[in-house]
Amino acid sequence: MQITNTPVPPDPSTPKSDDWYLVQCKPKQDERAEENLQRQGYECSRPVCRREKLLRGQLSCVKESLFPGYLFINMPEGANWAPLRSTRGVARVVAFGGRPLAVSHELILQLQSRADTHVISKFNAGDKVTILDQGFAGIESIFMSMDGEERVILLINLMNRQQQISLPVTSISTR
Repeated sequence: MQITNTPVPPDPSTPKSDDWYLVQCKPKQDERAEENLQRQGYECSRPVCRREKLLRGQLSCVKESLFPGYLFINMPEGANWAPLRSTRGVARVVAFGGRPLAVSHELILQLQSRADTHVISKFNAGDKVTILDQGFAGIESIFMSMDGEERVILLINLMNRQQQISLPVTSISTR
């Protein structure tokens, strides 16, 4: 009688490892891929950030992937990659020389701790902007910086003096 040691593919419900890998998603399907992988029991990380976007004429904060088209998945080394390839939203596992690209656990922890902590502004320091509402409507000013997540600091010229004011980010636009 001969006994062979056949490796069994890891079950997604087994304890998580420190092995993270990069997965490329189909275009505009990062969130879909993440949801489908999580439904299968895989631990995923898709760092997001809040970005200012002009939607229907209003400046709003929306969540976007920090790395559009990619996410990270936690799997033990030597795991069965076949279920990933058939997951909706997943294009492929990023590999070099036929081996999946490993990402350090420390990098994943850093990305998770920094993701979604600040708004990425569409304005840069020194940009000329126009105030849309409040008592300063129509006045041109200079964008200085973000003041928290929902407000901006502007430099305006009032009575021949430059003054700094803080307004909601939704009350300014580029010229």
